[in-house]
Amino acid sequence: MSNPRWLRRAGDPRLEYGADYNPEQWPREVWDDDVRAMREAGVTIVSLAIFSWARLETAEGEYDFGWLDDAIDLLHANGISVDLATATASPPPWLTTRHPEILPVDKQGNTIWPGGRQQWRPTSPIFRTYALRLVRAIAERYGNHPAVVAWHVSNELGCHNVYDYSDDAAAAFRTWLRARYASIDELNEAWGTAFWSQWYTDFEQILPPRQAATHPNPTQQLDFKRFSSDALKDYLIAEREILREITPDIPVTTNFMVMGETKGMDYADWAAEVDFVSNDHYRLPGAQTLDELSFSANLTGNIAGAKPWFLMEHSTSAVNWQPINLAKKPGELERDSLTHVAHGADAVCFFQWRQSRAGAEKYHSAMYPHAGTDSQLFRDVAGLGATLRDLAPLAGTPRTPARAAILFDWTSWWAVEQDSHPTEKLRYRQEALDWYTAFLDLGVRADVVPVGADLGGYDVVVAPILHVIPADLAGQLTAYVENGGHLVTTYASGIVDENDHIWLGGYPGALRDLLGLRIEEFGPLLEGDTAELDNGLTGTLWTDRIDVTGDDTAVLASYKTGDQAGRPAITRRPAGDGSAAYVSTRLGPDGLAPVLAELLANAGVTSELPEELRGKVELAIRGGTRFVINRTEEPVEITALGGPGRTLTARGVAVLRA
Repeated sequence: MSNPRWLRRAGDPRLEYGADYNPEQWPREVWDDDVRAMREAGVTIVSLAIFSWARLETAEGEYDFGWLDDAIDLLHANGISVDLATATASPPPWLTTRHPEILPVDKQGNTIWPGGRQQWRPTSPIFRTYALRLVRAIAERYGNHPAVVAWHVSNELGCHNVYDYSDDAAAAFRTWLRARYASIDELNEAWGTAFWSQWYTDFEQILPPRQAATHPNPTQQLDFKRFSSDALKDYLIAEREILREITPDIPVTTNFMVMGETKGMDYADWAAEVDFVSNDHYRLPGAQTLDELSFSANLTGNIAGAKPWFLMEHSTSAVNWQPINLAKKPGELERDSLTHVAHGADAVCFFQWRQSRAGAEKYHSAMYPHAGTDSQLFRDVAGLGATLRDLAPLAGTPRTPARAAILFDWTSWWAVEQDSHPTEKLRYRQEALDWYTAFLDLGVRADVVPVGADLGGYDVVVAPILHVIPADLAGQLTAYVENGGHLVTTYASGIVDENDHIWLGGYPGALRDLLGLRIEEFGPLLEGDTAELDNGLTGTLWTDRIDVTGDDTAVLASYKTGDQAGRPAITRRPAGDGSAAYVSTRLGPDGLAPVLAELLANAGVTSELPEELRGKVELAIRGGTRFVINRTEEPVEITALGGPGRTLTARGVAVLRA
């Protein structure tokens, strides 16, 4: 479905604006004030009924739709569209009491009890029977309502139940393994079960990687991660198929969580299963918090295949679930929102509309805060609504691709952070984010693209910690370089194949010949240890004992101190019409910036920003519109970008139209 109903505004394009709306938390007389304030704020769409199963089905087969009928009619009468949830995110108490066997089980065998949310097994046949019956009832009742412009499957699938070790999961895992491997012998080969007497003679002997006396089989762990992502995707498809059967013209989505260390779901693999991609994003405190927001929005846009996507949730101000929950500073609400728009979002929504009086999220900020509409926060919310109305012509315009890209791979993320590795301190996403920050510091745009994306349009591709490289991916990267691309990769890359088996003959295995180097042993660093380079930089976390094997491999920097003193630390080898470079230690964003600058210069990639603005602002482009995002806490003069003199406020965003 290429043109979701929420985008079909012939002659009247708009960027949608809204929030999760939970009218069931409030008396009916409050609802009229809600819709009045929504119109004042510029709200155009709300997500409805997300956590309302217990209110919609009060006992098995006994439905109470009256309140939801009233809410949808009220919203429609006020010109507000509805992204209607299937309400299956959390089963009601009557269901978990009757069928406790739907509850997840952790790896130690403990039941995850009700009292929070998302207390269900993705593979439970019993849960699926009840949930899909509710989906059908909702679709049949509301599929023809003109307010309903999208279906919202469940909510944040896998947020709390991605890894279930129950007997249902064990049975489903075996079924998944039979589909992946043609025989038990093939599985034994893939899992390396000759080690530790793990040889299986029947699929029925296999369990999830539950708590064991020592580290479970690493390929079993990796396959269980693949299976767990697939199990949730299969559940998504099951709901989607009912919705498409009954309402083929209403698009289906579910809210991804491309953010922080949320890694259990392979969203690049899921994207084809929804009619449009949606994402939830919440910032974490830290030096790279704004860069992480941009990184996640960038990756979401590329998961969506450069099509318009929906920012389903973020926060107007503080959240409730961090150890210390800080309110946003002036300007951050609009800056955070417009950063997503800059990277392709055609909708900006929050959790939630009205801040709750009770429950676990009562201190989570909202569009309508506890202080009411006579508050600075609500005035900021209304101000953003006006800004989005002004940006309406941008709807449907794709992001303009960059000349550089960062390659992102969920399988490598899963595999490289498992136990029994050279170091447990390695963090895949952090290394990728450090490279992204280095690009931003240099003022160079870079796309964050999933493995499998077409790399042909990029002059430079950085593949940080690309740990898992099947033979076909190695071939793709080699062809990319030979055809004129410039590849940059790092420590812990190219080490294993898709079965988590070592590429023999010396590291970095699958990339050894392309890079023109060979490593016999890794050199992980103890906490607090460093390795000095002869270019003045300092490495942490990891080093490699590199031997140069290619006559044409250039050493760009060597180690001065530590066990690798005198050996290469950073190399580059020309190959075909391109080159392949290797960075063997963690340098952090400050250290990566000068290295990246040299590699970009070699590839002929330069910044589109004036020199005095590089590092101070982020530039993102959609069509003929440039978004200039202040990365600092100080005003920045941006007159050099053309047009009349202008000072960009601290935490501000300028939108420059062609």
